[in-house]
Amino acid sequence: MARGQAESLFPTLEDLMGKAGMAWQDLDAIGVGVGPGNFTGIRISVSAARGLALSLGIPAIGISTLEAIFHIAGRPSGRVAVFLPAPKGSTYFQIFAGGRPLGPAFLEADGLPRHPQWADGASAVVGPEKDGTCRQIAIDLGRAGKGPVPEALAVDSLDEQAKAISAIAAERFGSRNERPKPLYVRPVNAAPAQGPPPAILP
Repeated sequence: MARGQAESLFPTLEDLMGKAGMAWQDLDAIGVGVGPGNFTGIRISVSAARGLALSLGIPAIGISTLEAIFHIAGRPSGRVAVFLPAPKGSTYFQIFAGGRPLGPAFLEADGLPRHPQWADGASAVVGPEKDGTCRQIAIDLGRAGKGPVPEALAVDSLDEQAKAISAIAAERFGSRNERPKPLYVRPVNAAPAQGPPPAILP
């Protein structure tokens, strides 16, 4: 959705709750995707989740998009590179090992992880399939790491992200979780206003 995320969010949530036959007071926790992704969408969703959690007196648990994709793929074992296309031909990556993130998410401007440290020992590549992207990244990782080509595990059902976020949040419910905050892998593309400030009417 290019516009209207804020206006559409709560009517959509109300409709979803109605279809599930639930009221807000029935919730024990709120799982929310924190990105990486669209700046505006992330800010809106995280702010809404934190506001709801505060008003309901329940925890809000933030889950990254890359971890949700890893979950959808069945949490493959070994050293796994999870990717997500980013704007302008770039790509978000995160490495998982032992079922957990091995380090923070990072951005590759040309779409491929060029540094050998990300390629060494990779056993699988997980991400959305688009024109053979998943397979191509696996081939390039094999070349960069000078080893076998990792298995390409394309995830087509990205509509399952909400279910994955809910499942991961349920696993973490009851443990110590920081309040969710947006996961910005690339700098925010914003600049101060150049014109004079608006006139304040009495």
